[in-house]
Amino acid sequence: YMMPGLHVYSWMFKWMLIVMLFVTFLGIRFKRMKPERAHWLLTGANLMVALAAWGVCRLVFGDGYLAQAAFFVGIMPTATAAPVVMGLLGGSVEFMLTALLLINGIICALLPFILPAVVGRGGFERRFYPRAIAWPRKLKDVTFGIWVVILVLIAANASYDISSREGISERVLEQIGVMALLVCGFNFGLGYLLGGRTRAAEGSQALGQKNTTLSIYLALTYASPIAALGPTFYVLWHNLWNAWQLYRVSERKRRDG
Repeated sequence: YMMPGLHVYSWMFKWMLIVMLFVTFLGIRFKRMKPERAHWLLTGANLMVALAAWGVCRLVFGDGYLAQAAFFVGIMPTATAAPVVMGLLGGSVEFMLTALLLINGIICALLPFILPAVVGRGGFERRFYPRAIAWPRKLKDVTFGIWVVILVLIAANASYDISSREGISERVLEQIGVMALLVCGFNFGLGYLLGGRTRAAEGSQALGQKNTTLSIYLALTYASPIAALGPTFYVLWHNLWNAWQLYRVSERKRRDG
Protein backbone atom coordinates (compact mmCIF):
# COMPACT_ATOMS: atom_id res chain seq x y z
CA TYR A 1 0.00 0.00 0.00
CA MET A 2 2.87 2.36 0.87
CA MET A 3 5.08 1.47 -2.11
CA PRO A 4 2.91 1.15 -5.23
CA GLY A 5 5.83 2.55 -7.24
CA LEU A 6 7.52 -0.83 -7.01
CA HIS A 7 5.13 -2.06 -9.70
CA VAL A 8 7.74 -1.00 -12.28
CA TYR A 9 9.76 -4.05 -11.21
CA SER A 10 6.93 -6.49 -11.94
CA TRP A 11 8.94 -7.81 -14.90
CA MET A 12 11.07 -9.62 -12.30
CA PHE A 13 8.16 -11.92 -11.33
CA LYS A 14 8.78 -14.63 -13.89
CA TRP A 15 12.55 -14.76 -13.40
CA MET A 16 12.33 -15.08 -9.62
CA LEU A 17 9.52 -17.60 -9.99
CA ILE A 18 11.66 -19.66 -12.36
CA VAL A 19 14.44 -19.83 -9.75
CA MET A 20 11.97 -20.84 -7.03
CA LEU A 21 10.41 -23.56 -9.16
CA PHE A 22 13.76 -24.85 -10.39
CA VAL A 23 15.09 -25.39 -6.88
CA THR A 24 11.81 -26.88 -5.64
CA PHE A 25 11.27 -29.25 -8.57
CA LEU A 26 14.77 -30.73 -8.22
CA GLY A 27 13.54 -32.56 -5.13
CA ILE A 28 10.48 -34.08 -6.84
CA ARG A 29 10.13 -37.83 -7.30
CA PHE A 30 8.22 -38.10 -10.57
CA LYS A 31 7.16 -41.67 -9.82
CA ARG A 32 5.02 -40.23 -7.03
CA MET A 33 3.20 -37.89 -9.42
CA LYS A 34 0.07 -39.97 -9.94
CA PRO A 35 -3.38 -38.37 -10.07
CA GLU A 36 -5.40 -39.27 -7.01
CA ARG A 37 -9.14 -39.08 -6.44
CA ALA A 38 -8.62 -35.76 -4.65
CA HIS A 39 -7.05 -34.26 -7.78
CA TRP A 40 -10.17 -34.89 -9.85
CA LEU A 41 -12.42 -33.59 -7.07
CA LEU A 42 -10.35 -30.42 -6.81
CA THR A 43 -10.46 -29.91 -10.57
CA GLY A 44 -14.24 -30.26 -10.63
CA ALA A 45 -14.58 -27.99 -7.60
CA ASN A 46 -12.44 -25.32 -9.29
CA LEU A 47 -14.85 -25.22 -12.21
CA MET A 48 -18.02 -25.42 -10.11
CA VAL A 49 -16.95 -22.62 -7.75
CA ALA A 50 -16.43 -20.31 -10.73
CA LEU A 51 -19.82 -21.10 -12.26
CA ALA A 52 -21.61 -20.95 -8.90
CA ALA A 53 -20.05 -17.59 -7.96
CA TRP A 54 -20.94 -16.19 -11.38
CA GLY A 55 -24.48 -17.56 -11.22
CA VAL A 56 -25.21 -16.32 -7.70
CA CYS A 57 -23.89 -12.80 -8.38
CA ARG A 58 -25.76 -12.67 -11.67
CA LEU A 59 -28.97 -13.76 -9.99
CA VAL A 60 -28.65 -11.29 -7.11
CA PHE A 61 -26.94 -8.29 -8.75
CA GLY A 62 -27.66 -8.82 -12.43
CA ASP A 63 -25.39 -9.52 -15.37
CA GLY A 64 -22.88 -6.79 -14.57
CA TYR A 65 -19.33 -6.20 -13.37
CA LEU A 66 -19.72 -8.15 -10.12
CA ALA A 67 -20.85 -11.35 -11.84
CA GLN A 68 -17.92 -11.21 -14.26
CA ALA A 69 -15.48 -10.42 -11.46
CA ALA A 70 -16.84 -13.37 -9.47
CA PHE A 71 -16.28 -15.71 -12.42
CA PHE A 72 -12.68 -14.61 -12.94
CA VAL A 73 -12.05 -14.99 -9.21
CA GLY A 74 -13.47 -18.51 -9.15
CA ILE A 75 -12.03 -19.85 -12.41
CA MET A 76 -8.39 -19.19 -11.47
CA PRO A 77 -6.48 -22.50 -11.50
CA THR A 78 -3.80 -23.48 -8.99
CA ALA A 79 -0.96 -20.99 -8.64
CA THR A 80 2.43 -21.80 -10.13
CA ALA A 81 4.04 -21.09 -6.77
CA ALA A 82 1.69 -23.45 -4.87
CA PRO A 83 4.18 -26.38 -4.88
CA VAL A 84 6.84 -24.05 -3.48
CA VAL A 85 4.58 -22.86 -0.66
CA MET A 86 3.51 -26.42 0.13
CA GLY A 87 7.17 -27.38 0.35
CA LEU A 88 7.68 -24.58 2.90
CA LEU A 89 4.66 -25.86 4.82
CA GLY A 90 6.08 -29.39 4.89
CA GLY A 91 3.46 -31.00 2.62
CA SER A 92 3.70 -33.09 -0.54
CA VAL A 93 5.25 -31.14 -3.40
CA GLU A 94 4.49 -34.03 -5.79
CA PHE A 95 0.77 -33.86 -4.98
CA MET A 96 0.77 -30.10 -5.55
CA LEU A 97 2.67 -30.33 -8.84
CA THR A 98 0.22 -32.95 -10.11
CA ALA A 99 -2.67 -30.68 -9.09
CA LEU A 100 -0.97 -27.71 -10.74
CA LEU A 101 -0.55 -29.47 -14.09
CA LEU A 102 -3.95 -31.17 -14.06
CA ILE A 103 -6.10 -28.24 -12.94
CA ASN A 104 -4.33 -25.66 -15.11
CA GLY A 105 -4.49 -27.95 -18.15
CA ILE A 106 -8.18 -28.77 -17.83
CA ILE A 107 -9.32 -25.25 -16.90
CA CYS A 108 -7.36 -23.67 -19.78
CA ALA A 109 -8.81 -26.24 -22.19
CA LEU A 110 -12.38 -25.47 -21.08
CA LEU A 111 -12.09 -21.69 -20.94
CA PRO A 112 -12.63 -21.09 -24.69
CA PHE A 113 -16.02 -22.79 -24.36
CA ILE A 114 -17.05 -21.06 -21.12
CA LEU A 115 -15.85 -17.48 -21.67
CA PRO A 116 -18.36 -16.59 -24.42
CA ALA A 117 -21.27 -17.32 -22.07
CA VAL A 118 -19.73 -15.24 -19.28
CA VAL A 119 -18.52 -12.17 -21.18
CA GLY A 120 -21.03 -12.36 -23.97
CA ARG A 121 -19.04 -13.02 -26.79
CA GLY A 122 13.32 -30.07 -14.75
CA GLY A 123 14.47 -33.64 -14.44
CA PHE A 124 17.61 -33.41 -16.67
CA GLU A 125 19.58 -31.34 -14.14
CA ARG A 126 19.37 -34.09 -11.54
CA ARG A 127 20.54 -36.68 -14.10
CA PHE A 128 23.68 -34.73 -15.00
CA TYR A 129 24.43 -33.58 -11.46
CA PRO A 130 22.95 -36.02 -8.89
CA ARG A 131 23.96 -33.86 -5.92
CA ALA A 132 21.39 -31.30 -7.09
CA ILE A 133 18.70 -33.36 -5.38
CA ALA A 134 19.92 -31.91 -2.05
CA TRP A 135 19.50 -28.31 -3.22
CA PRO A 136 15.81 -27.91 -2.25
CA ARG A 137 16.64 -28.63 1.40
CA LYS A 138 19.81 -26.51 1.46
CA LEU A 139 18.29 -23.57 -0.42
CA LYS A 140 14.91 -23.56 1.33
CA ASP A 141 15.60 -20.21 3.00
CA VAL A 142 16.67 -18.76 -0.35
CA THR A 143 13.42 -19.76 -2.05
CA PHE A 144 11.46 -18.32 0.89
CA GLY A 145 13.31 -15.01 0.56
CA ILE A 146 12.59 -14.88 -3.17
CA TRP A 147 8.93 -15.62 -2.48
CA VAL A 148 8.74 -12.72 0.01
CA VAL A 149 10.20 -10.33 -2.57
CA ILE A 150 7.71 -11.59 -5.16
CA LEU A 151 4.83 -10.92 -2.74
CA VAL A 152 6.05 -7.36 -2.14
CA LEU A 153 6.14 -6.72 -5.89
CA ILE A 154 2.73 -8.35 -6.44
CA ALA A 155 1.21 -6.25 -3.65
CA ALA A 156 2.78 -3.08 -5.08
CA ASN A 157 1.46 -3.95 -8.54
CA ALA A 158 -2.03 -4.62 -7.17
CA SER A 159 -2.00 -1.40 -5.16
CA TYR A 160 -0.97 0.62 -8.20
CA ASP A 161 -3.55 -1.16 -10.35
CA ILE A 162 -6.39 -0.35 -7.96
CA SER A 163 -5.35 3.25 -7.29
CA SER A 164 -4.97 3.99 -11.01
CA ARG A 165 -8.55 2.98 -11.85
CA GLU A 166 -10.30 6.30 -12.30
CA GLY A 167 -14.06 6.52 -12.11
CA ILE A 168 -14.48 3.45 -9.90
CA SER A 169 -16.41 4.17 -6.71
CA GLU A 170 -15.42 2.89 -3.29
CA ARG A 171 -18.63 0.87 -3.19
CA VAL A 172 -17.58 -1.07 -6.29
CA LEU A 173 -14.18 -1.77 -4.74
CA GLU A 174 -15.81 -2.89 -1.49
CA GLN A 175 -18.24 -5.22 -3.26
CA ILE A 176 -15.56 -6.85 -5.36
CA GLY A 177 -13.15 -7.05 -2.41
CA VAL A 178 -15.72 -8.76 -0.16
CA MET A 179 -16.78 -11.12 -2.95
CA ALA A 180 -13.14 -12.11 -3.57
CA LEU A 181 -12.63 -12.66 0.17
CA LEU A 182 -15.68 -14.93 0.42
CA VAL A 183 -14.63 -17.00 -2.59
CA CYS A 184 -11.08 -17.23 -1.25
CA GLY A 185 -12.22 -18.49 2.14
CA PHE A 186 -14.63 -20.93 0.52
CA ASN A 187 -11.89 -22.29 -1.75
CA PHE A 188 -9.46 -22.99 1.06
CA GLY A 189 -12.19 -24.58 3.17
CA LEU A 190 -13.64 -26.72 0.37
CA GLY A 191 -10.17 -27.84 -0.72
CA TYR A 192 -9.45 -28.92 2.85
CA LEU A 193 -12.57 -31.09 2.86
CA LEU A 194 -11.95 -32.58 -0.58
CA GLY A 195 -8.37 -33.48 0.32
CA GLY A 196 -9.60 -35.89 2.97
CA ARG A 197 -7.63 -36.95 6.02
CA THR A 198 -4.37 -37.57 4.18
CA ARG A 199 -4.35 -34.60 1.77
CA ALA A 200 -6.30 -31.91 3.61
CA ALA A 201 -3.50 -29.33 3.62
CA GLU A 202 -2.55 -30.04 0.01
CA GLY A 203 -6.17 -29.91 -1.15
CA SER A 204 -6.74 -26.61 0.62
CA GLN A 205 -3.67 -25.10 -1.01
CA ALA A 206 -4.43 -26.49 -4.48
CA LEU A 207 -7.93 -24.98 -4.51
CA GLY A 208 -7.15 -21.84 -2.52
CA GLN A 209 -3.85 -20.52 -3.87
CA LYS A 210 -4.61 -19.28 -7.35
CA ASN A 211 -2.93 -18.30 -10.60
CA THR A 212 -4.11 -14.69 -10.34
CA THR A 213 -1.85 -13.45 -13.12
CA LEU A 214 -3.59 -15.68 -15.68
CA SER A 215 -7.06 -14.62 -14.54
CA ILE A 216 -6.16 -10.91 -14.52
CA TYR A 217 -4.87 -11.26 -18.09
CA LEU A 218 -8.05 -13.05 -19.22
CA ALA A 219 -10.30 -10.49 -17.54
CA LEU A 220 -8.46 -7.56 -19.09
CA THR A 221 -8.46 -9.22 -22.51
CA TYR A 222 -12.01 -10.57 -22.70
CA ALA A 223 -14.02 -8.63 -20.12
CA SER A 224 -13.10 -5.30 -18.49
CA PRO A 225 -10.64 -3.69 -16.05
CA ILE A 226 -13.36 -3.79 -13.38
CA ALA A 227 -13.71 -7.57 -13.75
CA ALA A 228 -9.92 -7.83 -13.36
CA LEU A 229 -10.22 -6.27 -9.91
CA GLY A 230 -11.66 -9.59 -8.64
CA PRO A 231 -8.47 -11.61 -9.04
CA THR A 232 -6.47 -8.49 -8.10
CA PHE A 233 -8.13 -8.48 -4.66
CA TYR A 234 -7.65 -12.25 -4.47
CA VAL A 235 -3.89 -11.60 -4.61
CA LEU A 236 -4.20 -9.92 -1.21
CA TRP A 237 -6.47 -12.47 0.43
CA HIS A 238 -4.74 -15.72 -0.52
CA ASN A 239 -1.27 -14.35 0.24
CA LEU A 240 -2.39 -13.10 3.66
CA TRP A 241 -3.62 -16.61 4.42
CA ASN A 242 -0.37 -18.14 3.15
CA ALA A 243 1.60 -15.75 5.37
CA TRP A 244 -0.48 -16.80 8.39
CA GLN A 245 0.07 -20.48 7.55
CA LEU A 246 3.84 -20.02 7.34
CA TYR A 247 3.82 -18.08 10.61
CA ARG A 248 1.99 -20.94 12.37
CA VAL A 249 4.45 -23.50 11.00
CA SER A 250 7.37 -21.34 12.14
CA GLU A 251 5.91 -20.95 15.63
CA ARG A 252 5.24 -24.68 15.87
CA LYS A 253 8.83 -25.46 14.95
CA ARG A 254 10.08 -22.89 17.46
CA ARG A 255 8.02 -24.44 20.28
CA ASP A 256 9.18 -27.94 19.37
CA GLY A 257 12.78 -26.79 19.39
